[in-house]
Amino acid sequence: REWEEENQRWVQEVSSAPSTRLDVVRLQEQLDLRLQQRQARETGICPVRRELYSQCFDELIRETTINCAERGLLLLRVRDEIQMTIAAYQTLYESSVAFGMRKALQAEQDKSDMEKRIAELEEEKRELERQVSEQKDKCEAIEKRENERRQIEEKKHTEEVQFLKRMNQQLKVSKKTAIPNS
Repeated sequence: REWEEENQRWVQEVSSAPSTRLDVVRLQEQLDLRLQQRQARETGICPVRRELYSQCFDELIRETTINCAERGLLLLRVRDEIQMTIAAYQTLYESSVAFGMRKALQAEQDKSDMEKRIAELEEEKRELERQVSEQKDKCEAIEKRENERRQIEEKKHTEEVQFLKRMNQQLKVSKKTAIPNS
């Protein structure tokens, strides 16, 4: 493995010597130190923590492979399967986040459309209420005009009947005076 740190190039070579208990304890201490130095989060998704644990696991696989090649190969298979599972979960997570964002945007758009539709319907309702009020006013005006016309007609009719009764009465009186009682 090769890397640069503080403008120095470092090369790490693989040792073929079997590991001891002390090597494992040092590896654990080194892992804890690097987790602290790089401020890896203790919970949740943390790429730094994942990288450091991955490096530690690779070292454990290397040390195990020196002692028993079959066990090392099995650990490699387990590591690869875990990495594929994590990658699948990562893809699923990203897909679900994208789906959630699409749904949220769609809901926001739908909400905006509904608010616009509500405003249009309220305006239409006000217009219809105004038309109903107008029609009621027209209806009341027509009823008032018709009542006045009917009252005038009734008054004319009553006056005409009164006039005809008086005429009839006068004719009777004039008939009686014109034709004496026999």
